[in-house]
Amino acid sequence: MSRTDHAGRKPADALDNHIGLDSPPAEQEEPEAPAPADLSGLSSFLRRVAQVLASTPARTILIVLALAIDTSVTIAVPLCFRYLVDHAIALRDGASLARVLLGLAAAVVLAAGAGIGRDYLWARFSIEVLNRIRSQMFEHLLRLSMDFFVRTDIAEIAARFSTDLASVEGALSAAPGWALVPTLDACVSLVMLFVIDWRLALVGSLVIPVSLLGPRLVMSRAAAASYRRKIDESGLIGVVQENMSTHAVVRAFGLEHVAFARFRRHLATLETSSFRTALYGSLLERSSGIGTLILQVAVTGAGSTLAFRGLLSIGSLAAFLTLFLTLSWSAGYVSQYFPYLLQAAAGSRRIDELLNESPRVADRPGAGEFPAFHARIRFESVAFGYTSERRNLQDLTFEFPAGATVAFVGPSGCGKSTVLSLLMRFYDPVSGRITVDGIDISCVTQQSLRSHMGVVFQDTILFNTSIRENIRLGKLGATDAEVEAAASAAEMHDLIARLPQGYDTPVGERGGRLSGGQRQRIAIARAILRDPKILILDEATSALDAESEAAINRTLRRLSHGRTVVSVTHRLASVAGCQYVFVLEAGRLAESGSHDELLARRGLYARLWKKQSGVSVEGGDQHATLLPSSLQAIPIFRNLTEAQQTLLAASLSTERLPAGREVFRQGDRGDKLYVIGRGTVTVNVRAEGSQDEPGKENMVAVLEDGDYFGETALIEDKPRNATIRTRTDSVFLTLPCDAFLRLLDTSPGLRSRFETVSRQRGRLSQAATVRS
Repeated sequence: MSRTDHAGRKPADALDNHIGLDSPPAEQEEPEAPAPADLSGLSSFLRRVAQVLASTPARTILIVLALAIDTSVTIAVPLCFRYLVDHAIALRDGASLARVLLGLAAAVVLAAGAGIGRDYLWARFSIEVLNRIRSQMFEHLLRLSMDFFVRTDIAEIAARFSTDLASVEGALSAAPGWALVPTLDACVSLVMLFVIDWRLALVGSLVIPVSLLGPRLVMSRAAAASYRRKIDESGLIGVVQENMSTHAVVRAFGLEHVAFARFRRHLATLETSSFRTALYGSLLERSSGIGTLILQVAVTGAGSTLAFRGLLSIGSLAAFLTLFLTLSWSAGYVSQYFPYLLQAAAGSRRIDELLNESPRVADRPGAGEFPAFHARIRFESVAFGYTSERRNLQDLTFEFPAGATVAFVGPSGCGKSTVLSLLMRFYDPVSGRITVDGIDISCVTQQSLRSHMGVVFQDTILFNTSIRENIRLGKLGATDAEVEAAASAAEMHDLIARLPQGYDTPVGERGGRLSGGQRQRIAIARAILRDPKILILDEATSALDAESEAAINRTLRRLSHGRTVVSVTHRLASVAGCQYVFVLEAGRLAESGSHDELLARRGLYARLWKKQSGVSVEGGDQHATLLPSSLQAIPIFRNLTEAQQTLLAASLSTERLPAGREVFRQGDRGDKLYVIGRGTVTVNVRAEGSQDEPGKENMVAVLEDGDYFGETALIEDKPRNATIRTRTDSVFLTLPCDAFLRLLDTSPGLRSRFETVSRQRGRLSQAATVRS
């Protein structure tokens, strides 16, 4: 693996910087469950409900009125028993009996109508609460800085909108029947019990503290279990999402059993937390029910004794016992609502965690509009780190004028893409400043700054809508004529016109219905539509085949006229015509100048150029070749004779793999040496003790065009000591084992050199494994 050799860096230094400097670390720690007494989500849930109720007083009054009617009818039925038994039935008064029965029938009809109206109003109310939360979360996500999305798993964000919000929805849906109506029934029933007989009422009133005492004892533990379950649900969703997006790798390498084993481990964790949640939920219900049953027996016995002694009428006893049963059932319903409430509290707490995230990059108070760019861009002693432990850029100072073509190059992880992120103010420097025409970009609004920029990213993301709308996103409100003009400038109009639906053709999920070159041209059209003063290209062609890359580069050169073009690329052939080339290494500016000036200095840029220029890929990536003389750029091949160089170059074959595939896995048998003709790959070492879980790996390097790997297993006849994955579509020159060994047999000195390098890398890989 030759990146560190060409960069002039010691292998140990390479491992110290093995996480790509262009990106913050992607791993995130699993959040811990809250302390058992943490019920902050409950107040959050109730506050949201109260805010929506207060915002629509008319609807709230109607809901309360409907609840009052429902409760009145519920209480009226037991009270009628007293009149029916003691008067209508005992006195044989048929007219009174008819009036009471007709009144009850009318009350039932009224209650049914009120209940239907209440359900309608509550459904609208619940939807408004949920949509407010959805809107708050989505709007807040749009304001958050890039660092949040790098350190937060997409599944975690999705869980807020799915399982967490579903818990809130469940509590809202159950609230009328399991909380509001029973609570109102219990309060009114208790008052009426005192009206009927205060002595029995004193005993019966104990049902409320008894029904609440048990839930109070387990409430906090139930809340903690519910929150833990939410975290475990998010973890399981993440595993499913990851395996669905990498299903090709799973199928191609027969990893179904590994993927399922990982899924089962997360499922077992979720099973444990779900069991605890269900257990505590059952205890909430059961603890109140036992005390209520005891009180029911006690009240029935006391009331029957009073009636037996003539101290209470039969009708009053019937009414009291019926009301007390209503009170008991209502208290039971409320206690059974607690699990819904705790689920909503856990969901609300996790929603609050998202809403409490603060953007690290925000407009200053009184930030002004960004003026038209006309002079120069300058970095002044800029330092930056994605984490406090590591500086990805150090003391970076440079400038270039408006209208210039500028490129940032260097080994993978050197910080070049970070420079673009700072220029677009996705992040702010830790120290130093970035100025445009002398104005610190932190003093202007982000919106006005980016309105002068058009960006084409390496990973072309298109939205699942039409071609026309994807282009129009570059300038909302653009006319169809402007959209078509931008497509013509990107040399895409003729192809779009030949499609059956033309510009209304759906591009599919992430643009999946289009080829890579077509997606990139749409991205270029989107950037050009806003007529930007600054055109930013972040590895804009690295994912394309050679022919598509050449065509896109021609288009970009034509569109660059009159604009400031700032590009990042690892392919030096595309920057040969740039006026300013800045070469970064380990986050510092190593050298700068034009292409010719940098070659003349014979520094890092010249070494990278020599490495890449010896490899060519032609015919739409169908065939790759390596100049025999270019083998001198690889240190371990430096002393080959001309005949050995020719023999080695002639023995190489071409292989291609799409992005996201494994070239080989750690532990596989070594059978080939690889030279990257085109593309980028990551080198990953499995963490110690994680043989059964492929996700626990440590990325130790990123290799690019001209780099090589795979020689260690060939020399020592040992299994692969790392897993290699393609980051982009890649073309390799491969040397089979038998040809490689024949080459070593022709040169004892060459074998000795390979074995020395192999031992070095073995020690580094072992150190990386232990450190991970």
